[in-house]
Amino acid sequence: MNKNFKMIRQEVQAVLDRDPATGSKLEAVLCSSGFHAILMHRMNHWLWKKNFKLTARVLSQFTRFLTGIEIHPAARIGKGFFIDHGMGVVIGETTQIGDNVTLYHDVTLGGTTVFSKDGKVTSKRHPTVGNNVIIGSGAQVLGPINIGDNVKIGSNAIVTKDVAPDTTVVGMAAHHVAEINGRNKRRKERFAAYGLVENLEDPLEEKIRLLTQEVNDLKTEITRLKELKK
Repeated sequence: MNKNFKMIRQEVQAVLDRDPATGSKLEAVLCSSGFHAILMHRMNHWLWKKNFKLTARVLSQFTRFLTGIEIHPAARIGKGFFIDHGMGVVIGETTQIGDNVTLYHDVTLGGTTVFSKDGKVTSKRHPTVGNNVIIGSGAQVLGPINIGDNVKIGSNAIVTKDVAPDTTVVGMAAHHVAEINGRNKRRKERFAAYGLVENLEDPLEEKIRLLTQEVNDLKTEITRLKELKK
C-alpha cells in the first residue's frame, strides 16, 4: 500500500515539475487529466494482471470518455509518467514505457501489424520507450521499435525505426516506399495497422546507400591516382 501511495505522490510531483501552469498539488490532483488517466491506468493494469481483463478494458474506455486519453490496460508504464494537456493520446497494448517519461497531446504509441514467418501476428506490436523521454504533441511512434533513454521526439514527428539514446529526432515528410503488387498478393490481403506493413523497402535509403558507395569508390580511385603521380 505504501508503495502505491509513493507512486501516486511521484505522479503528482511530475505534474508540478513539468507543468508551469499547475500551482499546487491540490490543483494537480483536481485538474490534470493526465494524472487522472495514469491513476486509473494503474488500477486497470492491476485488474488486467489479475485476469479481470474485460473489467479492465471497460474501465479503460470509461477513463477515455472522461479524459480523452486511451491507455490499454496491458501497457506497462514506469514511475513519474506525465501527460500534458492529454486529449488524443493513445497508448497501445504491448507498449512499454520507462521512468520519468513525458507525453504531450495527440501522441500515438501505436502498434503496426507485424507477422511472423508462419503468418501469425507477433505479440510485440508497440514501442518500447526508455527513461527520461519527451515526446512532442502529434508525434506518431509506431511499431515494435526501441526509443532509447533521454530521447526527445519533436512535435508531429513520425517514428517507425529505433532511436538511439541521447538523441533528438524531428520530421514528418512522407515519401514513396515499396508498392504492393501482384507478386506479393498475400501481403496485399492483410490488414496493415496505421497503413504500415512489415519489412518495407525504402528506395530513398537504397539510393543514399548507392550514392555513399559511389563516393567511397571515387575517393579510393583519387587516392590511387595520387599515389601513381608520386
